[in-house]
Amino acid sequence: MEVESSKPSLGGPSSSFRLRSPSLNCLRLRRIFDVFDANSDGMITLEELRQALEQLGLEADQSELESTVLCYVKPGNTGLEFEDFETLHQSLGHTFFGSEDDWSDPAAQEEADLAEAFKVFDEDGDGYISAAELQVVLDKLGLPEAQEMDRVQQMIISVDQNQDGRVDFSEFKNMMQNVTIRSTAA
Repeated sequence: MEVESSKPSLGGPSSSFRLRSPSLNCLRLRRIFDVFDANSDGMITLEELRQALEQLGLEADQSELESTVLCYVKPGNTGLEFEDFETLHQSLGHTFFGSEDDWSDPAAQEEADLAEAFKVFDEDGDGYISAAELQVVLDKLGLPEAQEMDRVQQMIISVDQNQDGRVDFSEFKNMMQNVTIRSTAA
């Protein structure tokens, strides 16, 4: 008797991975890159990518992952720099992330993207992000902030406009739309 894996696979399109809003794409990709770059050396090695996907509960065929990723690693590098990662993302195109042709209404698409992102944090589906829920997500991503509940509560407080101790969708949306992207270029 064959038992199916309960882990999601990278084998096909997933609406949760679609990054259709151009204004959020760069920020999201940078954040993803920074999380995957476990040692913060400015490169994502194949091992770091494998570990990050595993932490997210995604399975990927190792040889397929290797053959896909290594095509984008510049000669002399041990991994993907951000620009390589961005090119890899663009090359995957519609298969995982949707294409720009799908952006018929950018405002509606951005709203849908934000709602989707909110659901990742709102683990119990009650319409609010609590400090405990934020801590769980930060922990899944392997971020050190997850180890200190005081820091997690400060994150909630910094966004919680009505001071009810949790973040609703409106507060989340306002926070996300006011995020600025700092350029690392000189």
